[in-house]
Amino acid sequence: MAGVMATRDARVLAQDQGMDLVEISPNADPPVCRIMDFGKYRYDESRKRRQAKKSTQTHAVKEIKFHANVGEHDFQTKVNHIRKFLSKGHKVKVSLMFRGRENAHRELGFEVIQRVIQECDDLSVVDMTPKLVGRSVVAMLGVKSGKT
Repeated sequence: MAGVMATRDARVLAQDQGMDLVEISPNADPPVCRIMDFGKYRYDESRKRRQAKKSTQTHAVKEIKFHANVGEHDFQTKVNHIRKFLSKGHKVKVSLMFRGRENAHRELGFEVIQRVIQECDDLSVVDMTPKLVGRSVVAMLGVKSGKT
C-alpha cells in the first residue's frame, strides 16, 4: 500500500522493482493501480482456465440401434458396447427400428428393448421408458449412481 501518488512516481517505483504498473479500477477516483508482474499474472490466469476446462466433464449421449429380429451374437455385442459406454459415464439411447412387416409385430421390439434393459440392470437406470416413436422404439439408459 503506497497510498495516493502521481502516475509518474508509481511508474518509477514499479520500474525499480522490475514489475509492471497495472490499472485495476480505472473508474475509481483516484484510479487504483497495482504493482505486479503482469506476464506472470496472465500465465497464472491461463493455467487456471485450462485447469477449469480440464475438470469439466462432458458426456455425450451414445446411441445403439437394434432391429426386432436381431441375432443372439449381434445382441450380445451391442449389449457389451452399451455396458462399456455406461462404465465410462455416458448416457445411452437404445433405439429399435421396425422394417416392413416387422411393424405388425411390435411386441417383439418391446421384448428386445426390455431384454437390453435387464442385461444392463446392474450398471444402468432407466431414464426414459421404452416409447413408440414413429417406426421405432426408443429408451434412454443413464448411469447408476454409486450412492445407493
